[in-house]
Parts: sequence; structure tokens; C-alpha cells
Amino acid sequence: MTSSFNPSLTEKKSMYLKIHETPKGRIVAACDKELIGKILDDGEMFLDIQTHKNFYAGSLANAFQLKKALSSFASANLVGKRAVSVALEMGLTVKESVIYINKTPHIQLYRI
Repeated sequence: MTSSFNPSLTEKKSMYLKIHETPKGRIVAACDKELIGKILDDGEMFLDIQTHKNFYAGSLANAFQLKKALSSFASANLVGKRAVSVALEMGLTVKESVIYINKTPHIQLYRI
């Protein structure tokens, strides 16, 4: 019997991932799990993950699962170091496009 390595089973699930299917395409929302229920406010920018936690809080996921979700999307909304780093690693964005709210990275991506 041979076993194959499946990173989706072994990698720690440290993010929430939710996919929203809309008439205009798939929206991928991901957030580092410790940010769910938080309000990010630095005086200039504001992101309320407490009120809008249902937008992000689907199932717990790891980087492999987020990469799979980001292989096909119309827009993506990513919050947190781990979630944003996946998009950077995939080449979907560059560091200069990432915004920071209270030192927490956030990026919105759109495919047109």
C-alpha cells in the first residue's frame, strides 16, 4: 500500500475561508483565524471583522486550500499575515499594494 503526501490534510488550518458564489463571479474571503471578531481601526482606515465576521468565517483552512480557492475568483478579500502572504506567494499582488490597518495586512483583488 502506498501513501501519498497531501498538504491539505497535514498543514495547520490557521485561516478562515469562505467562498461566495455570485452572479458576477466568485468572491474569495479569507482571514487569519485570530482576527475573526476584531475591529481594526488606525484612525485613517477601518475594517470591522466583528460585525462582518460571517463574510469571512466559513471553514477553517490552510494555505494549500486558500491557494486552491484563489486559482479561480472574480474578487478576493484577504486579511492577516497568513492570508495575504498566500496571494503574494502566488504572484497575485505585490507588497506595495498591501494596505495595513493597525499593522495588519489587508488586500482586495479583482480580476477584470
